[in-house]
Amino acid sequence: MSLEWLEVTGGVCAYGDAGRPVTVPTLLWTRTPLTCGHLPSEQPGLGPRYPVTEINHADATRIAERLGGRLPRSVEWEWMAAGSGRRRWPWGDVPWQPAFANLRDSLYDTVTPVDTHLAGATPEGMLDVAGNVWEWTASTAMSDGVVIRGGSYASPPLYAQCTFLNAAPAELRSRGIGMRVVREP
Repeated sequence: MSLEWLEVTGGVCAYGDAGRPVTVPTLLWTRTPLTCGHLPSEQPGLGPRYPVTEINHADATRIAERLGGRLPRSVEWEWMAAGSGRRRWPWGDVPWQPAFANLRDSLYDTVTPVDTHLAGATPEGMLDVAGNVWEWTASTAMSDGVVIRGGSYASPPLYAQCTFLNAAPAELRSRGIGMRVVREP
C-alpha cells in the first residue's frame, strides 16, 4: 500500500483557544494516519487499512524519518485540522455525529480502518483527523510528555475538536495512539 500525500498550504494559524498567531509552512501530509499496509512489519496481524498503533514517540519519530518526513508540530497539526477559517471540527462546524469520526459514542469499541468515516474528511481530503487514534506530534509537554492530537475511539467528542490537545508520556505504547507524517513539498 503506497502513501498518499496531500499538500496543505501554509499560513498564519490562530493557535489554541487563545488564537495566538503562528506562521505555518506549506507541508505535504499523509492523507491518513499511517496504516499496517504502509508499514506491514510494524503490526503484521491487523488488516492493511488499520492504523499502526502501540508505537511510542521514539518509534513514531524513527518511522517518520524512514519515510522521508517528520512528525508535525502541534500548531501544524491544528492548522491542517482547522484550516484558515478555524473550523471547530476537521469536517466543519456541524456537531459530531457517528458518521464523522470513530469516538466513544460510535458503534465501535476499537480502531477502525482509516477510510471508514469519509464524511469526516477535511475540505482538503484528509481522513481520520478526528477520532480513531490520537496522533503523536513533535511538540513536547511538561514532564517528558508529548502533545497528541485528534482524539481516539475511546475519547468523548470534545477531544476531537481542532483546538483540543492532550499529552502522553513519550514512552507510552497505546492502542489509541498512532501517527501521521509531514514533509516539505
